Amino acid sequence: MKILIAEDEISTAKALKLIMEKSKFSVDIVHTGTDAWSYIQADSYEVIVLDIMMPGMSGLEVLSKMRANGIKTPVLMLTAKAQIEDKVLGLETGADDYLTKPFATSELIARVKALGRRSEVYTDSKKTAGNLILDGNRYEMRVGDKAVNLTNKEFQLMELFVQHPGFVFSTEHLMDKIWGLDSESDIDVVWTHIGFVRKKLKALEANVEIKTIRGAGYSLEVVEC
Repeated sequence: MKILIAEDEISTAKALKLIMEKSKFSVDIVHTGTDAWSYIQADSYEVIVLDIMMPGMSGLEVLSKMRANGIKTPVLMLTAKAQIEDKVLGLETGADDYLTKPFATSELIARVKALGRRSEVYTDSKKTAGNLILDGNRYEMRVGDKAVNLTNKEFQLMELFVQHPGFVFSTEHLMDKIWGLDSESDIDVVWTHIGFVRKKLKALEANVEIKTIRGAGYSLEVVEC
């Protein structure tokens, strides 16, 4: 499941990302309402978690723009505002659920999963490139009868590549998209994980490769026999 978390408290956003990734979700995080709206316009998510109080644009403003533009993705409002009138306003604006801070991790995961099952964005979790099948339910890659498991970061990398074959992603873009620029990981982690995935593709005898484009980045390409 692919979700967007819009939360202006960086430490909270990081914690939520870790929680969600442990539950095998693919997660993007942003810290302003303006960035949230940009991400929502540029990508498809199965669930969006919006904080109400954010710089640039409030969560309610983002939600209002979504619904006005026909974007029906389920939205969970996550906020410290616990008054009944705040909840009513959020739901009337188009929110599907409302959870106040502090919250139990198990409840947050359960609510996100429930919203994900209702999402109109949800499609078959299997994606293909060449003879490769990327299975989001099992977090694995398959070619014929062979299969290998992927870690969360490996899966997110392959999902991005498979969704955009032939597109060249810079190391910085991959770092931002998968780890987040505010991550404490060194940017070399991108190269390391690409190396892991390349070995798994080779073991599967897949006819796709992650190629290094000198001075530009990396691209997934189908290898001609």
